[in-house]
Amino acid sequence: MSAYVDGLKLLARRELSELQVRQRLARKGHEPHAIDEAIARLREERAIDDERVAEAIARTETSVRRRGKLRVRMQIERAGIAKATAKHAVDQVFDAIDDDELLESSLRKRLRGDTIADDREFQRLYRYLIGQGFDSERALKALNARRRR
Repeated sequence: MSAYVDGLKLLARRELSELQVRQRLARKGHEPHAIDEAIARLREERAIDDERVAEAIARTETSVRRRGKLRVRMQIERAGIAKATAKHAVDQVFDAIDDDELLESSLRKRLRGDTIADDREFQRLYRYLIGQGFDSERALKALNARRRR
């Protein structure tokens, strides 16, 4: 089977970056020149579009997984998409959403009750928010607002 047809089948299942398609076609045993030709054709037909993939990842990471800018950008770059494209996609998606509400939503997912009971829980939640890609100052501000007095 041709690299082009295999590439189409991969893309029919889900959006993939150019690098991801290249890697998967190589794993299937296609020759490098066949992969290059298939990628060129898929790009020409707009079946592969790294900008579209970057935006899709950014939307999923924010709306479904409730992640912050840093983590979203890291996920996009992990898909093999250029840093500039990743930054542009993240900026576009985050222009349309409220950063503070996203952080609060992520925090509510992990918070037991309305207030933070002790330092141990505070530290656990802080590590969680940082791991989700939120800015440390914003995370501290949100956590301090919920700390039991």
